[in-house]
Amino acid sequence: MSAMKRAGIQEYLTMTIKLDLQKASRVSSLPGKQLFKTWVKTALMGRRENAELTIRIVDEEEGRSLNEKWRKTAEATNVLSFPAENMSDIAPDLLGDIVICAPVVQKEADAQGKSVESHWAHMVIHGTLHLLGFDHIKPDEAKRMEDIEIKLLGQLGYDDPYETANEA
Repeated sequence: MSAMKRAGIQEYLTMTIKLDLQKASRVSSLPGKQLFKTWVKTALMGRRENAELTIRIVDEEEGRSLNEKWRKTAEATNVLSFPAENMSDIAPDLLGDIVICAPVVQKEADAQGKSVESHWAHMVIHGTLHLLGFDHIKPDEAKRMEDIEIKLLGQLGYDDPYETANEA
């Protein structure tokens, strides 16, 4: 095993993640908390040593309400991210909140021919990257963020989510 790989494993093992996982959805087949932590840690590798965040799993009604309030779109979306701003002096590890709409994630996975688990992994990594300041508004930003997502998901053994989406 290379020194670089050992260093990455050591960083992963010593990383401290405080995750408040809120399940406010009627969907019963949700990933376990340890998977959520794994996905968050993967997104944070090399970017943060410690982090505190909330991931709230919701149904379409709450997802639609939040999306309408914050993005002025009257439908539920797969993932929303709410970065903690101006908190570094008070709570330096606080990243923010991620809201994921479970029924939307399941529908998208089915429509795109993906495993539900791989789509959950993508949504968590995507949301975590948003909390870190990544975005996809401009084409060059989108390309950078997608490249990072593809690499991280590949490290976890998941397929390129954009290739699968484009083929569906």
